[in-house]
Amino acid sequence: MSTQVNTAAGVAVHTDSYYAASANPSPDRPPLEGDITTDILIVGAGYSGLSTGLHLVEKGYKVTIIEAARVGWGASGRNGGQIVNGLNASLQTIKKRYGADTANFVAGLVQEGGEIIRERIKTYDIQCDLKNGNIFAAYTAAHMRELEDRLNLWAGYGITNQELLDKGQLRAHVNSDAYIGGVIDHSGGHMHPLNLALGEAAAFERLGGVIYEQTAAVNVDAAAAKPIVTTAGGSITCNTLVLCGNAYLGHVVPTLASRVMPVSTQIIATEPLGADLAHALLPTDICIEDVRYILDYYRLSADKRMLFGGGLVYGGTDPSDIKAKLLPNMGKVFPQLKNTKVEYAWSGNFALSFSRVPQMGRISANTYFAHGYSGHGVTGSHTFGRILSEAIDGDRSRFDVFEKVPWFPFPGGRMFRVPYSVMGSWWYALRDKLGI
Repeated sequence: MSTQVNTAAGVAVHTDSYYAASANPSPDRPPLEGDITTDILIVGAGYSGLSTGLHLVEKGYKVTIIEAARVGWGASGRNGGQIVNGLNASLQTIKKRYGADTANFVAGLVQEGGEIIRERIKTYDIQCDLKNGNIFAAYTAAHMRELEDRLNLWAGYGITNQELLDKGQLRAHVNSDAYIGGVIDHSGGHMHPLNLALGEAAAFERLGGVIYEQTAAVNVDAAAAKPIVTTAGGSITCNTLVLCGNAYLGHVVPTLASRVMPVSTQIIATEPLGADLAHALLPTDICIEDVRYILDYYRLSADKRMLFGGGLVYGGTDPSDIKAKLLPNMGKVFPQLKNTKVEYAWSGNFALSFSRVPQMGRISANTYFAHGYSGHGVTGSHTFGRILSEAIDGDRSRFDVFEKVPWFPFPGGRMFRVPYSVMGSWWYALRDKLGI
């Protein structure tokens, strides 16, 4: 299909993030050398690939994963570490676009990803600093109406573990004057995302799975009766191929590259704040995101640093100065941190779909894919991994629902998708500023 190398090819180390600096020990896995066969080949050792692979080896399949860089090198090892239920697109939007049956189906699985993560952590004793609860914070009355509508909508689908917080109630969790209220989701949470990925990889290997790092897919023949993936050092022939490169698959499979756009988001990590200041800022050690179109998200690390993220760069490029971009935002929420030293700053890409609904399907009879989580990949990827494994194992009931959901190209195609998205973000940012 293509001979263009994955964008992560040849990258030997993780990005210079707090997560990489505090990662649990993991082996250096050798690249593929020679030609091999396997039952199932997965491209990408992020959450989608690891979730799919772990479910399948638990079912007894021979599964191989290839990764262009290191396990968790992409978004799975760089994200905000927040377990947030739901998709980027709201249930109301999904109902309007795709009908009540699809909305009911999606409502039945929006909390599944978080449940899978907790099950994996417990079953395989993954040390990743898991904490419970997340909050959606409101700046304006319009935001509060949006949150109240969301809470009532979810309750109508039987999801009742969320509650509205007024300004005083929110203050018990977030010691900031920035917000007027919010919603707490008791089934949300946060954790060390890279250590979760490394723990899932270790569990996969203990059950017989094989991972090759530094092994980019340079050509994918999905049309063959048995798909073949060629790498710099060899090839893998498989009965079933699963493409989970998401924002970092590059142009190896052009039919997938046109469906999503890489978007970068940034995070800074302060020096350790100490127990007293950390408790004063976030008394319940919960994670927060606001509900603006271009939002801030933040939480405490296990060693009491403030991990503060936000911002978008359409097209997936890195800002020239991440600290300069995020420090003013952090200062508005927590003036107490104005002079606090920042020790890490990094960027990472997620894959945005035009509809903000993740995509799952096939590009040939034996080649599956999942991508486009649009900023909600921590939970969505774990759910999709389970659904992919069900389909490969013969139960296509849930897979078929997502495969039939129509996808929409970005207006103007690949050339104009970035300026189009930038214009859209300006409009929504203006609405946030005006409180409408």
